[in-house]
Amino acid sequence: MRRIHRTRRDWAADLALFLFAACFAAVSSQSIPVAESLGPGWRAADQVAGGLGCAAVLLRRRAPVRLAVVLLLAGSVAHYLTGPAMVAVFTVAATRPWKATAWVAALVFGPLPLFLWQLPDMSEERAGSAVTYFALIAGAIGWGLFRRSRQQLIASLRERAELAEADAESRAERARMEAREEIAREMHDVLGHRLSLLSLHAGALEFNPGAPRAEIERAAGVMRESAHLALHDLREVIGVLRAGPGTRTGAGPAEGGERPQPELADLPRLVAEARAAGGRIELAGPPDGAVPPPLVGRTAYRIVQEALTNVRKHAPGATADVRVTGGPGDGLTVEVDNTPPPGPDPVRGTVPGPTEGGGQGLIGLAERARLAGGELTALPAGGGFRVRAWLPWQG
Repeated sequence: MRRIHRTRRDWAADLALFLFAACFAAVSSQSIPVAESLGPGWRAADQVAGGLGCAAVLLRRRAPVRLAVVLLLAGSVAHYLTGPAMVAVFTVAATRPWKATAWVAALVFGPLPLFLWQLPDMSEERAGSAVTYFALIAGAIGWGLFRRSRQQLIASLRERAELAEADAESRAERARMEAREEIAREMHDVLGHRLSLLSLHAGALEFNPGAPRAEIERAAGVMRESAHLALHDLREVIGVLRAGPGTRTGAGPAEGGERPQPELADLPRLVAEARAAGGRIELAGPPDGAVPPPLVGRTAYRIVQEALTNVRKHAPGATADVRVTGGPGDGLTVEVDNTPPPGPDPVRGTVPGPTEGGGQGLIGLAERARLAGGELTALPAGGGFRVRAWLPWQG
């Protein structure tokens, strides 16, 4: 027989049911009909069987079905086993599967048709006792079924609460991951732009050490300014990281001194900065008049910034055309085309750009466009490369 681990609450429940069975037997002892021919010895044996049945209640957790069957069969001749039998069938109904409960119920109510057939010939006292017995057993089964359904309901509610808690934790973790990814994209866009300018001018000085002094000073000044701005941007992004998981870099200007986010109106400044670094860039747009939503304008700015950074990295010396068109209701279209990189410069030589990076910038841009509700494509075109994005702009 398997060992059952009982808590204090289990022991308290078992002792309470034991006392219930014993008290029920004592209270009902005077109302139990016993044939006069059986004598006091039979009554004493019946009482002993009732006491053993009450003690057996403490074993109800080990083998409830077998205990219920034994007590029900013995209760057909031992009248003091009604209390323990009620506890046993209650335990079966409350803890065992429906099939076991149905078999026990069939054992209880199987004799009921025969009892009803013999009812007219029975004495009033015996008939009343039998009806009371069936009613008590039926009540015990019903109470057990109610308790089992209540326990199942509580277990279901507890499971739902645990699932809801796990889902809330999952959503919080997804929010943290999205914040980290957004900060990583921000760091990539900002530092990639600055460092690409720095690398471009450093490569020019490396491959053309005999350049005029004015050109060297201009390149050195741009390098110093780019390094200074890169450090400044890095400090700001790290400051956002230190501010906690609730700070979102893409949320726009925030309180507490967070730097303002770029907008579509900042594109001319970005292009002018790239031109000052030696880039050949033509800008058409952005459209005058209406101002797009902050998320749309910021996404368009980052797309152009990353596209120009890629031109400097992978096609140094190429010409880039930037076109920004659209308006409210039609959406905002951003296109950046670059020509194939030119051949070696006879004076300055070939200035290679940094070609590292496995397309993560374009993947980040596509994700930015998707988060803004738009789409982005990046494909080779005419020997060069074309980046085209469409972003929604509500009317």
